[in-house]
Amino acid sequence: MTNETTNETATTETQEEANNNQDTMTPEKWNELLQAVHHNGLVALRMSFKEVTSQVTQLEIYGPIFIFHVKDEAGDVYSVGFFLRELVAKFQGGGNPAMWMASFYYELMKTKGGKALPTPPTTEDEAKAVIDNELVPLCIAAVTEEFAPEQVHAGLAWNEEHGPVFEAGFPSITEGNNVCAIPLHMLLTHLQLNRDPSELLVQGMYNIRKMHGLE
Repeated sequence: MTNETTNETATTETQEEANNNQDTMTPEKWNELLQAVHHNGLVALRMSFKEVTSQVTQLEIYGPIFIFHVKDEAGDVYSVGFFLRELVAKFQGGGNPAMWMASFYYELMKTKGGKALPTPPTTEDEAKAVIDNELVPLCIAAVTEEFAPEQVHAGLAWNEEHGPVFEAGFPSITEGNNVCAIPLHMLLTHLQLNRDPSELLVQGMYNIRKMHGLE
């Protein structure tokens, strides 16, 4: 594999970006933005689901997180978390943000009984167990299946800038960038928000193929 890596972070917001936004906005404007995004999220989901509740929390690395809880006809509750920047981009970018948000819940509802947000690991050993037993096998299986029968590279690695990452790429591409690398903490955060972390890797790999004229 080449040494060059691509850090696919477009769908998330780091705390530094959140701080920059706050630095360029008055506290009043910042609160107005959060309230508007929160309101728009509720309105969007209520187009598909009758019972929707929500909360806004703060992650040290990623800033504001909007968590929406949807109840199905059986009374089971499904929860998904969204990043501020991705919601702003969806609401301002056209398309159908309501269907985009609802799609996460439809996917969760394929498994009956509800789906609360996972309990975050509280120790390094707990985090390592989640990474080794759940996150890594999920990502390897997803990228392998998505691009079968083509051989893919997928596994843990170390990036000097971002620390531990999950790498995925194409050994068949021998010139230029053939790997996307996503920080483990980002993938773990997606998992904790009931989001499929492998989607970041799959999208990154499709971007690589597009870059090489393979899509």
